[in-house]
Amino acid sequence: MELRAFAEQVLGSDELTIKITRIAESLTDAAPGDAVRVTQPTRPANLQFAERKQAPAMPKSDALKDVRKRAIAHHVMANHELQALEVMAMVLLAFPDAPADFRMGLAHVMFDEQRHTRMHVQRCEELGIRFGDFPVNGWIWKKAQDYSTTLEYVAGLPLVFEGANLDHTAEFEQYFRAAGDRRSAAIMRAIHKDEIRHVEFGLNWLRRLKPAGLSDWDAWTGALHWPIRPSKARGDLFQREARLAAGLTPEFIDQLEAYR
Repeated sequence: MELRAFAEQVLGSDELTIKITRIAESLTDAAPGDAVRVTQPTRPANLQFAERKQAPAMPKSDALKDVRKRAIAHHVMANHELQALEVMAMVLLAFPDAPADFRMGLAHVMFDEQRHTRMHVQRCEELGIRFGDFPVNGWIWKKAQDYSTTLEYVAGLPLVFEGANLDHTAEFEQYFRAAGDRRSAAIMRAIHKDEIRHVEFGLNWLRRLKPAGLSDWDAWTGALHWPIRPSKARGDLFQREARLAAGLTPEFIDQLEAYR
């Protein structure tokens, strides 16, 4: 399957199963086509974007001792992963002239996003809630509409949203474990390991795409669009070792941890 067709399938299908099931055939990129900017992904009726205040807030800490709250947490995270998948498909269509190894590498990250979404959807249902039973917001997708270059994409989604998920996955692993939910904790641990590679992907391409002479930090912060800022790239349980494993320098990590 051509990368373009894969991206169109993810963005254009109104069937969740089609959007999040990994394709069986190998990918090629012989005909990337013209640049197309998709402003809204096609989704099933029960997963259309709602206002942020209509979607349930993320339950945390002791609230997750309640099985329904754990189901809601997986519901929220499934939507986060689905949005990330859709943004990556949007990038493939918007930037057909991006380096071939960037495009193919991004497609393989998309396979992870599909799997993450499936894991959250399945666990949500095991805990008694169907994905789509609650409104979902489109904040990650909306912020991605600001990306005008591949540099802005890697600064934004991999190094902010996935960077923050290095911390959030560790936090929720602890919350679920404290609630006695080893299955949910294992899901968060598996996703945490994938996020290290995703941040590494973003960092490698930041370094390849940034203007000569700029530091990683200056190139990154210079490519962000307000209100996205360094403080959005971390959570409460700061994971220094995970960031080192992703290739971030100690100096960059110090600046991120200290940023106010």
